[in-house]
Amino acid sequence: MTTAALSIREDAAERFRSLGYPTPRMEEWKYTNVAPIAKVSWSAGRPRAASAAETAAAPAATLTFLNGRIVQKNETRGLRILPISEAAQSDLEPYYGRIADWQRNAFVALNIANSEDGALIIADGVVDGFVHLVFIGEGDDVWSHPHNIIVANRVAQLTVVETYLGRGKHFTNTVTEIFAGPGAVVDHYKIVREPDEAFHVGSVQIRQDRSSSVTSHNACLGGGLVRNDINVSLAGEGASLTLDGLFVVTGNQHVDNHTLIDHIAPHCESHELYKGILDDSARGVFDGRIIVRPGAQKTVSRQENRNLLLSETAIVDSKPTLEIHNDDVKCNHGSTIGQLEEEPLFYLRSRGIGEAEARNLLVLAFASQIVDRMKVEPVREEVRRVLFERMPGRMTERREAKR
Repeated sequence: MTTAALSIREDAAERFRSLGYPTPRMEEWKYTNVAPIAKVSWSAGRPRAASAAETAAAPAATLTFLNGRIVQKNETRGLRILPISEAAQSDLEPYYGRIADWQRNAFVALNIANSEDGALIIADGVVDGFVHLVFIGEGDDVWSHPHNIIVANRVAQLTVVETYLGRGKHFTNTVTEIFAGPGAVVDHYKIVREPDEAFHVGSVQIRQDRSSSVTSHNACLGGGLVRNDINVSLAGEGASLTLDGLFVVTGNQHVDNHTLIDHIAPHCESHELYKGILDDSARGVFDGRIIVRPGAQKTVSRQENRNLLLSETAIVDSKPTLEIHNDDVKCNHGSTIGQLEEEPLFYLRSRGIGEAEARNLLVLAFASQIVDRMKVEPVREEVRRVLFERMPGRMTERREAKR
């Protein structure tokens, strides 16, 4: 760690001691109780080398982290990418902790206070392929705090995929700060596939400059208790943003998605679509807030949240919010919560398709609007595969096989 990073780390540790873990008494945490995280005496895991299976992907560049520490890297030319632990102070100081709100967000403060590693990625031009960051949590009562910084300078084009995997009852608390310079294009993916006994809290902070374009894909396909925060500042005129989210939960899983899109500059656009698929006694939360500042004239913004309940005991809380401070805008939002429609189900069954398979086809069709927009083919196909495995009938078969 550099001198500047260590200074912020000490301040963040003190801030976390002051804030403490959030509770359901707080408005932003009213649907999510993190007491199961707070009561565990977490420790850092022991490092080991990653296996070949864990690093099998071959994109433009790959960094693999085990319990928050770098264990393997495969670099490419034309891209500055290295672990945070190896970065120079001059590289980190302009970015580290600059847009992640560790003063108010206790988990961000906890991350900065305890983070040992992560990825620093700086792109100055068009980067072919994608950068893959693989984070593996391993062991019981082990925590990790990866901190990533992604910088796309003027007119750079960059695709970054974060994949979270693991084994055991571990806790991953991650922060990613994304800086999109003038005219830059960033395509960011975050895929959570940790085991159902794991905890995951993640914060993605994005700041966009003039005429930049950012697309964020968030797919939550695992984890027992998951909280995702995505905060975006459209700070430069003409910036555009797409937020896509998909969460698929079953059993007693709990996934809480909080998004904030802050329109600061004029002539900006944002389009947000989050979809949830919930089965058994799972619970999902979508809390999306869009702010249009007084100076953000000609803003165009749309927010949608669609949820599909596959059982009578699944619960979803949806709270889309628009906060508009000028009248020269085009903004709307919507939210739906429902079950599978009988008419298309009847149509499929009348064509000789069994009830379980017909239901799965309709569930896959519901999710495909999000999945099909993923441009990175290996990620898109992997999400499809995991989604197919988590279909209601197959989840029942897997649970029975474990008994």
